[in-house]
Amino acid sequence: MRLETLLFSLIASTLLSCSSADKVQPTRTYQMGERVSLGQLAYTVSEKQWQNQLGAGVDARIPQNRFLLLRMNIQNTGQSEAIVPNTQLQDDAGASYPEVVDGEGVTDWIGGTRQLKPGGSVQGYLLYDVPPKRYSLQISGEEEKAIALINIPLSFDSDVPDVTTPINPEAIPKKK
Repeated sequence: MRLETLLFSLIASTLLSCSSADKVQPTRTYQMGERVSLGQLAYTVSEKQWQNQLGAGVDARIPQNRFLLLRMNIQNTGQSEAIVPNTQLQDDAGASYPEVVDGEGVTDWIGGTRQLKPGGSVQGYLLYDVPPKRYSLQISGEEEKAIALINIPLSFDSDVPDVTTPINPEAIPKKK
């Protein structure tokens, strides 16, 4: 009888220690533009920009690699205040790159410390200094138990300016 009681106690304590609140949820992957809900936080990445520098002239900030700005909207959908954890980028080889904590020169920088009231939101840019390649943005819920990845494809569309060259009409040979 004692062995049965001991076995029952052991099984019960094991089941109680594995409550669903302590389990880490599996990581899901999303695309840019999709809304990602993790606990009481909801994230949406709506834009990316690659920059060779921030600002101009002698005050320009030059990156070690290249600046990547991600336009992000973060909402607190819960009933209590939430602290938004910092994010990081991961490349295909598994290397991680944290957010740049100094947003000087970034218009609409979200900031390094983000605390949201219930129903509150913040919108602006996150800043990274990374080599140009494809990344996944790792985001997490408030307690960092729930993690998701958002694919950030590599493209330089905004880096190709429209250039027009003035032509002197008198320099063009006339047809005879």
